[in-house]
Amino acid sequence: MKIVICGKGGSGKSTVSALLAQEIARRGDEVLVVDTDESNFGLYKQLGFEQPSDFIESLGGKKALSEKLMDFIRSEGREGLRILEEFSVNDIPKELVAGEAGIKLVAIGKIHDFGEGCACPMGALAREFLEKLKTDGEHVIVDTDAGIEHFGRGVESGCDRIAVVVDPSFESVQLSEKISEMSEMIGKEVFFILNRVDENSEELIDLVDEAKVIGVLPFDKGVFKACLRGERIPRIAEIEQIADRLLAA
Repeated sequence: MKIVICGKGGSGKSTVSALLAQEIARRGDEVLVVDTDESNFGLYKQLGFEQPSDFIESLGGKKALSEKLMDFIRSEGREGLRILEEFSVNDIPKELVAGEAGIKLVAIGKIHDFGEGCACPMGALAREFLEKLKTDGEHVIVDTDAGIEHFGRGVESGCDRIAVVVDPSFESVQLSEKISEMSEMIGKEVFFILNRVDENSEELIDLVDEAKVIGVLPFDKGVFKACLRGERIPRIAEIEQIADRLLAA
């Protein structure tokens, strides 16, 4: 199953991705975490891994893929763009994978230098990666960039379910409604995970579509400190129910 984790910037997408990956692996299942956020460098730390090399480098790098995309745009035939052939998790070159038994991490690509250009090649590659990846019992957790640009890139077309991380903010609630609309347009199931809820923000559940809520994560000091220090995220009990409902829905 391929699950896309999305939401507002700062809502806790990477934290939830790490928690879910750890919970699923704890049950004995294999998990591939796909980092499609070109701006956030923290996910590997939250999983307790070394930073993996960018997957895009296996295709000649961002510049080479950008040129391929431009050639496709200029071509008269406009045949379907093909970046990758069908592949499995075990086909991914080991030098591009970080992780341990149970959890593997792949990073599509990051913005590393000033003036290197937009992230469009990484977006196109992320879409192809999810569409061409054939699973064999593994679960795939996809950590996306902030907002809804990845919907415009078509990244969600290759997923099975969409989980929206909603934090206690008006912007996050608004975005959850928009993501819900766009998910329905492409026929994908969408679920809400309320994050960092405490006694001051319990009313958050009244501001979203409660039928889509599959769990509530409280504000947790251990998680907060781990995120601040760049350390592996500790497990919190509430993630078990969220994993149950997300995988069984």
